[in-house]
Amino acid sequence: MFLAFASLIAAFVPMFTYLLIIWFLDRYEREPFWLLLLNFFWGATGAIILGIIGSIIFQIPLNEVLRLVSGSRSGDLINLSGAVITAPLVEESTKGIFLVMMSFSKRFDGGVDGAVLGGAVGLGFGMTENFMYFLTYGTTPAAWLMLVIIRTFFSAVMHCLATTTFGAFLGYAKFKPFIFKLILIPLGFFLAVFLHFSWNLSVSFEDSTLFGFVFLVLYMFITFAIFQISLYFEGKTIFKELQDEANLGLIPAEHLNYIPFVSRRFRYGWCPAGVDQKAYVKTATMLALRKNQFRNSTGNLKKSYFHDVEKLRYQIRLMFHNANQMYYNNI
Repeated sequence: MFLAFASLIAAFVPMFTYLLIIWFLDRYEREPFWLLLLNFFWGATGAIILGIIGSIIFQIPLNEVLRLVSGSRSGDLINLSGAVITAPLVEESTKGIFLVMMSFSKRFDGGVDGAVLGGAVGLGFGMTENFMYFLTYGTTPAAWLMLVIIRTFFSAVMHCLATTTFGAFLGYAKFKPFIFKLILIPLGFFLAVFLHFSWNLSVSFEDSTLFGFVFLVLYMFITFAIFQISLYFEGKTIFKELQDEANLGLIPAEHLNYIPFVSRRFRYGWCPAGVDQKAYVKTATMLALRKNQFRNSTGNLKKSYFHDVEKLRYQIRLMFHNANQMYYNNI
């Protein structure tokens, strides 16, 4: 009982902490936390269950092929194939299928959202997998502690980064022409599988384990850098779209010095008295993103985004109207 409780804490607390970190990294249009929890829950349950079933189904014919090809050496190859072929393909598929369904939602706004939600799925998967590993292979205190360290800082992070990669490509492809979708979505999935494959292969051999650690750390820094660049361009998009609204007179031009900038948007004093600053910033940011999505979508989705744009404009007008009424009533 003590081992199970300690393993549960060691599996849950770090992954939930990582989840909070990636949620706070989404600075401009942060998704509701329940949505991250939904993706986290899928990774921890649905993706794991489908992954186990899928691995069994996929591994059976692969084992037969390896027996035919390798003969007496088939035992070692079968064990290795489970880690470097079956696990990457099946697990990235079961994690990614939920992200594909999520991508049809209007809350799935682009590459940044895809990366955050993908990271949540990967962390949920890593949490459950860690728990099972801690219970199964943590036979001594030293072995258990080593497992906790390696899997918390490396293996589970790999799951997070892999699904983050696929989610980012999925989100970036959402508002691109169909031909780009055919290229970007499979490419994102391939990169996720390749990361998973590279990590599992490197830690399968003692001589290459250090290379696996270095590779994963470098990949993490590259992913973080790309995420920050994506946030930067999201800020530029918000500025551009709101500049049009300022030219039309919807918002004061001086507000462009605050809303598109994370470090300034919640400073005191620039927002008119009587306007809920937090709600105004959130609505204006959403307006900018919806305008950009309207511009890059087609069909019924384009109509839906158009209605959202008009609704958000009305909400901003209403905020200023109510603030003016309050001002004159006070006079």
